[in-house]
Amino acid sequence: MKKIILDTDPGIDDAMAIFTAMAHPQIELLGLTTTFGNVSVEQATTNALSLVEMAGLDIPVAKGVGTPWVKELNPFPDFVHGVDGFGNVNLPAPKGQPIAQSAAQYIVEQVNACPGEITLVAVGPLGNLAAALQIDPSIAEKVKEVVLMGGVIAADGNVSPVAEANILSDPHAADKVMAAAWSVVIVGLDVTHQVVLNNALFAKIAKENTKVGQFMADAAQFYIDFYSSIRDIDGCYAHDVSAVAYVVDSSMFGTIEGEVCVATDGVAIGQTIMSRFGIPYPLTFWQGRPKQKACMQVDSTKLVALFEDAMTSDYWN
Repeated sequence: MKKIILDTDPGIDDAMAIFTAMAHPQIELLGLTTTFGNVSVEQATTNALSLVEMAGLDIPVAKGVGTPWVKELNPFPDFVHGVDGFGNVNLPAPKGQPIAQSAAQYIVEQVNACPGEITLVAVGPLGNLAAALQIDPSIAEKVKEVVLMGGVIAADGNVSPVAEANILSDPHAADKVMAAAWSVVIVGLDVTHQVVLNNALFAKIAKENTKVGQFMADAAQFYIDFYSSIRDIDGCYAHDVSAVAYVVDSSMFGTIEGEVCVATDGVAIGQTIMSRFGIPYPLTFWQGRPKQKACMQVDSTKLVALFEDAMTSDYWN
């Protein structure tokens, strides 16, 4: 079993990742930590609690940061995820409450309790991970791995020609995470734009998953309508679930490695810039940083099958 803490801003694709982590037999989901991003941190926390209750589980939810480290807060992308984060399905309010600890405090406590065992799967802006490092820098040596959905190395961005939304939302926090002495795996747009989830798949999930399938299909429709309107695809991208898939089976991805800096201002703000060519440069921003990994190839058929299997398994019925 692979212990993970899922740092999230639910979000339609976040819900896909969370449900996959709940259902997959190789994953032990310790808790959810919430951040602003797709929605406010208040809405993200409400949404995380709703998903836990919908699944009938008792998983702690810790509320995290509500604003970026330095830059101003971007408007929330309600045209992508709806005002409620779930395609405007307007779920009833959850009964539960977040735990008293902040997200960063929860991460620090759990990592120190299980050194070398916990993977942090971050599928939103990275403020909670940066805050955890600030509380206790030694966690960088105790986290098994950081797997994040964010960034782009060589493909096109989704909020600028070079930037991905999660990194742009808090580039200063992202740069701190890339510079820390832990192992980071970037599961970015280079691979997530290769994995499309279509209407037929969500119709099957709605039919076979009596607990959360209809909700997932209803929410996904909003997401699919958005992506079909701006890119030439029949479906939506498997952004956040790709990070969970990496934890389950990293062999379905091909990776490169190099030191990573994040641009924190100017026209390239939010760009994840990897020194990946093995040559020295006059500019020294990358010197002294650890080499991190970035996914560049993916077996999309395997990844879609992993998501389908998790969402239609007997776990839900």
